[in-house]
Amino acid sequence: MSLKVYNSLTRKKEEFIPRLPPKVTMYVCGPTVYNFLHVGNFRVYVVFNLVRNWLEAQHNYQVTYAVNFTDVDDRIIEQANKDKKTAEEISEKYIAEYKIDLKALGLRPHDLNPKVTETMPEILQLTEDLIQKKKAYAAEGDVLFAIDSFPTYGKLSGRDPQDMIAGSRVEVDQKKKNPLDFALWKSAKPGEPSWPSPWGAGRPGWHIECSAMVFKHFGEQIDIHGGGMDLLFPHHENEIAQSEAGSGKTFSRYWMHNNMLNLSGQKMSKSLGNFVTIRDFLKTHPAEVYKWMILSVHYRSICDFGDEAVHRAIAGLAKVYSAMAVAESYGAWDSKVTDPAFEKTVETCWKKVVESLDDDFNTPEAFAALYEMIRQFNTQVKRGIKPTPVLLAKSVSFKMFVQKIGHPMSLFQEKPSEFLRKLDDLLLQKMNLQRDHVDGMVAERTQSRIEKNFKKSDELRDKLLALGISVSDSVDGTHWEVLK
Repeated sequence: MSLKVYNSLTRKKEEFIPRLPPKVTMYVCGPTVYNFLHVGNFRVYVVFNLVRNWLEAQHNYQVTYAVNFTDVDDRIIEQANKDKKTAEEISEKYIAEYKIDLKALGLRPHDLNPKVTETMPEILQLTEDLIQKKKAYAAEGDVLFAIDSFPTYGKLSGRDPQDMIAGSRVEVDQKKKNPLDFALWKSAKPGEPSWPSPWGAGRPGWHIECSAMVFKHFGEQIDIHGGGMDLLFPHHENEIAQSEAGSGKTFSRYWMHNNMLNLSGQKMSKSLGNFVTIRDFLKTHPAEVYKWMILSVHYRSICDFGDEAVHRAIAGLAKVYSAMAVAESYGAWDSKVTDPAFEKTVETCWKKVVESLDDDFNTPEAFAALYEMIRQFNTQVKRGIKPTPVLLAKSVSFKMFVQKIGHPMSLFQEKPSEFLRKLDDLLLQKMNLQRDHVDGMVAERTQSRIEKNFKKSDELRDKLLALGISVSDSVDGTHWEVLK
């Protein structure tokens, strides 16, 4: 089965065919580095981490993945003035913080992290080329892209320029020939970082930066351009216009956009003040919880963030890790014995995973196949059963299945028993319960069973259940966990 991706440009799913297979070039718009990133910002990096990994692991492509750092911006300058530091000090600080968060999430580093400040020669060259081709014009120290010179302007967003002008939401600027013309270069303002140019000291406009970084590292054409839905217009629309006007070639074969992360029905953003930084979230939750929450929703759908979503993620992870802990409890297996029926189940479920991820990275459907695999395993392998070669074979096969689906998603990377303890500790804290208190009740119940005081044993079990604690007994002892 071929891989299909939804192309925002054509508004349909298309078979993925890179320009120069097996090589794939992928550029994703990165952060403007003036503060810590919030949990909404990181959705794009979880999504495209999966895209890169799946292209490599399942389709044997050689992916070069770039995420840029916008280190020239009004917000960086504002933060620098506030902190009495230089813009460079602010941007370098938050680039380093971003990399710490990326590592804490267990996501692979990007292959390239171009910066705007390292791309000035390419930005100036592209701007000059656009002027020479009469696609842009200088005006009082600024350089503006003339959208009238690009007849297909609006093709990505589906917006008609005339309708946008008629809507009168465009800021009026006397320098502009058309109200929708946008800045490629902006003249310097007092007290702001600037660079020399043929049009006077200044700094680049936001959109030209990404085009120049792509041209520098990949050439005039790439396979995948990604980013959040909020960048589709005007940022990506303007990228297409200036890049294709400059090169005369299709800029990106596939445009992929992930949807937003909402908090209480509102888009999460720093401007609204309704955000949680990923750093703060990871202080109280395992990284797996965040990744599961993001990937349990299709990347083109809105993802809700809040206590309910977090609890659903914990419950989902508990199902996976509980089954993994049972499988792990049987240790290693080096026999050639297999269970053909179980192996057929594994094969069927994996085929469903492949079909799902090859269908525009449909992670919810892939998770459904994972749940089916867990259900089949749980009905056949229980904790405390006497080990047999067939049982051990099922355990190993199941672990390999989970690791195989987890690899492209950067999930299921923890040791099962330790991770389940983390989840229980997290829930115990939310329930205001102490682990020592629960351990004590469970030990008391175990002693009652030894003494054959089953009435007291049942009473303690019911008390634990009322607290939200499930207890299970097997030949190798008593185990408890928080209900999820």
